Amino acid sequence: MVVPRPIRVLLICALAFTAIPMQNATAEELPNIRYATVDGQELLLDLYLPDEIDNPKLIVWVHGGAWRSGSRTSMPLKDLIDKGYAIASVDYRLSPVARFPAQIHDIKAAIRFLRAHASKYGYDPQSIAIAGASAGGHLVALVGVTNGNSELEGRVGDHLDQSSDVQAIIDLYGPTNLTTILPQSTPHGLGVRIPALQLLLGGQPEDKTELAELASPVFHVDASDPPLLMMHGDQDPQVPINQSLELLGRYEALSLPFELEIIHGGVHGGPPFYDSARIELMADFLQKSLK
Repeated sequence: MVVPRPIRVLLICALAFTAIPMQNATAEELPNIRYATVDGQELLLDLYLPDEIDNPKLIVWVHGGAWRSGSRTSMPLKDLIDKGYAIASVDYRLSPVARFPAQIHDIKAAIRFLRAHASKYGYDPQSIAIAGASAGGHLVALVGVTNGNSELEGRVGDHLDQSSDVQAIIDLYGPTNLTTILPQSTPHGLGVRIPALQLLLGGQPEDKTELAELASPVFHVDASDPPLLMMHGDQDPQVPINQSLELLGRYEALSLPFELEIIHGGVHGGPPFYDSARIELMADFLQKSLK
């Protein structure tokens, strides 16, 4: 039995927070790498490789944007490159273009592509972490707890012989249960999530119950799932902190390794999630989780 790590709770006064500038990461940047083409749309990723590090561990970053917007070019973890990690920031089909599970199919295709090309680019294909924020946090949690799930694997890309498994998950303030998020939400949150879920699922969760459950990480957790780090603000007006607590509960019930960082006064994203202390926390988690 794996004994879960203690819940780590750090109280930060977000209102009094002074942003710490990110260091200039030393890296080789390889932008606009095509990892697949679907219905004429090229799916791209940007790859960042740390200097003078042989065979670095790889982090796959997934952007947020309510599943309907956002871009791989907004990648806030560049300080982890200075700590010796390679990062691949991936795009995926957005919900105005394709409904769920297209997004998961694309991200898993990106992981398969990255494994297939590891020797070309020089990172370690055996230990891959996945990280994301907001809608990206939802997607990385779902990818991470569905290692080997044939229903969500998809057939995107040219490397179906490769594994899409990941060995660690970093979920920053992402939804984890689409069947409960609306009852938990503030009026502001409802204004964001109702139209976003309509685009993602093609309807509301109460009308698309099976699809909403398929899209919810909490319904997929099993004893083989990788270590999980979650960060969430306790004043998040868009994604209630209960969403992270639901996933934590599933991990705890199975004695899986997890860490939860609660940011007191924290809202939906912002500098407190990416300051030097949070980057150090992520690096420590990755060092323990990626062998």
